[in-house]
Amino acid sequence: MERFLLAVDTMGANQVGGGQTLLGTIKIAVLPIAKVFTMCFLGFLMASKYVNILPASGRKLLNGLVFSLLLPCLIFSQLGQAVTLQKMLEWWFIPVNVVLSSICGSLIGFIVASIVRPPYPFFKFSIVQIGIGNIGNVPLVLIAALCRDTSNPFGDSEKCSTDGTAYISFGQWVGAIILYTYVFNMLAPPPEGTFDIDEPNLPIKKPAKDAPMEQVPLLAQEEAPAEPDAPKRGKIKQILVFLYDKLKLKQILQPPIIASILAMFLGAVPFLKQLIFTTDSPLFFFTDSCNILGEAMIPCILLALGGNLVDGPGSSKLGFRTTAAIIFGRLVLVPPTGLGIVMLADKLGFLPAGDKMFRFVLLLQHTMPTSVLSGAVANLRGCGREAAAVLFWVHIFAIFSMAGWIVLYLNILF
Repeated sequence: MERFLLAVDTMGANQVGGGQTLLGTIKIAVLPIAKVFTMCFLGFLMASKYVNILPASGRKLLNGLVFSLLLPCLIFSQLGQAVTLQKMLEWWFIPVNVVLSSICGSLIGFIVASIVRPPYPFFKFSIVQIGIGNIGNVPLVLIAALCRDTSNPFGDSEKCSTDGTAYISFGQWVGAIILYTYVFNMLAPPPEGTFDIDEPNLPIKKPAKDAPMEQVPLLAQEEAPAEPDAPKRGKIKQILVFLYDKLKLKQILQPPIIASILAMFLGAVPFLKQLIFTTDSPLFFFTDSCNILGEAMIPCILLALGGNLVDGPGSSKLGFRTTAAIIFGRLVLVPPTGLGIVMLADKLGFLPAGDKMFRFVLLLQHTMPTSVLSGAVANLRGCGREAAAVLFWVHIFAIFSMAGWIVLYLNILF
């Protein structure tokens, strides 16, 4: 016992990279998680039946406010101030890392789902829940909580927060494209037309060829052929509408993505950047107003997230085995793969030299729990109940897994 205590004391006294002791590194990694957990618990308490000042309708409005106003304001102010055309060329690996994270996570999800064999028709659903992580909201919260501490290993708190937010925001537009194309198609209902396959009288997508006439919908008539002399403008309009529908542009061009694109465009043009994002510029009042609103995003989204947990895991058809496999795959198997990708990219010289926050954000993109927005897409596709159950348990266990992985990342980086 004396030897064990002496070894622990020696580990705590030894310096880990960056001048931090092992215990100091653990403290730096755990404190942001503790802050996140505390704010989520307050949201849970406000939404509970004992207090009930944050009901489901209130949480829905709060989520809408965060998504439509507060988060775009934060992205616009932080990313616009930090980005330049030169920096965008240097940051090219961030969107690539998001794509690699989705590919590797989906491959791991396919292997796990093949072994576990989730109940029909949730095979593709399990792959998505493992493969698509939260690359936006949760990393922004963690970076804000980490940089708020003056003893953080990344240096100046303001620069730490600005750089971290800019890096995370720069990859969000790629994540949105993946979410509303790949995830949207992966979560398509099965041939029966619904995920509730136990229900009687399942709707049929297409009437069978030999079906009686009374079973065929009356409105299932063949479309009238287009007129041969239709004007060319009409054809162009039809092509544009077809592309708009197929590319899911309405779903992709969400407020945070629009804010990211606008901030990158304005930040890349020196004249516009100086006109809007410089502290002594005539239009800086707009950027400063966005910055003030953006600061409210972190507490609001954590209160809403904690309030959503009050409903519990709900009734799910996935079963314990599949749910546990999704949690294990997302939080335990995916992060080491991401660590290998980032270390390989660093060895090949793809990352900016000496920028530890850049590397930390890349690692966080592989470490996060399942994307909350994937739950929104699942709700649109008819499997929202199962997605809510997965999100509940994944976020509960992510409190512990993220702390462990952050300790490892800080020890590697410093």
